Amino acid sequence: MIDRQREVKTLIALLKRYCVVGIIGARQVGKTTLAHSLLKHIRSASTYYDLENPEDLARLADPMFTLKRIKGIVVIDEIQRFPELFPILRVLADRPKASTRFLILGSASPELLRQGSETLAGRIIYHELGGFSLDEIGMKNYLRLWVRGGLPRSYLAPSDTVSDKWRRGFIRTFLERDLPQLGITIRSTTIHRFWSMLAHYHGQIWNASEFGRSFGVADTTVRNYLDLLSSALVVRQMLPWHENISKRQIKSPKVYITDSGLLHTLESVS
Repeated sequence: MIDRQREVKTLIALLKRYCVVGIIGARQVGKTTLAHSLLKHIRSASTYYDLENPEDLARLADPMFTLKRIKGIVVIDEIQRFPELFPILRVLADRPKASTRFLILGSASPELLRQGSETLAGRIIYHELGGFSLDEIGMKNYLRLWVRGGLPRSYLAPSDTVSDKWRRGFIRTFLERDLPQLGITIRSTTIHRFWSMLAHYHGQIWNASEFGRSFGVADTTVRNYLDLLSSALVVRQMLPWHENISKRQIKSPKVYITDSGLLHTLESVS
């Protein structure tokens, strides 16, 4: 296990200033592990809810009654499964002299967690967690990081073969289970083809017309596919940050697969 001290220190500082802190990141990027590491470093009482656990869901059958009595740090994992909690968190965060801090974990962008951005505006700060970085694993391991990517289970696998098998399983589970849980109803085979095609355009300028012709759909449809994968934090769009008035202005973003291990796997299975 790799100790992510920098991330823990960042979260401790944020919890001192905000009543609600959100950790967002792609599936299996280590949000839950980071939350448990944080709880080991703080002295406050803590309560943990995993919303994929039926027992924890039952404990939150009456969330207002349950949460308002808790002191210390309250961690709510997989918050996207229970969006009705956001208005309740707003009420709890607005209590005078509230000492309770809420740490929410989600596998989607704030834009996709729309209720969170609307009801907790000004009360929440989001911290995006990525995979292992080079300064966390050391320069001597750069090639392993590049091949396997930064997702903990992929990087820490006992061999490259096991790592590749895990990534293939991750892609299948992500498309067939995780995306539908986010309310995305597009067929998994379609998104898989699109994601694989994006991998071959990694680092290039987005061309909606070319993608639309390949899929036989409108430009707006493939743009929707791109935005969905970006909202699920497995694709990143880098927008132009300057203008060059001497040349034709390019407004399209560049697209990147956020994890190099997933990039290699998507290129090999397409």
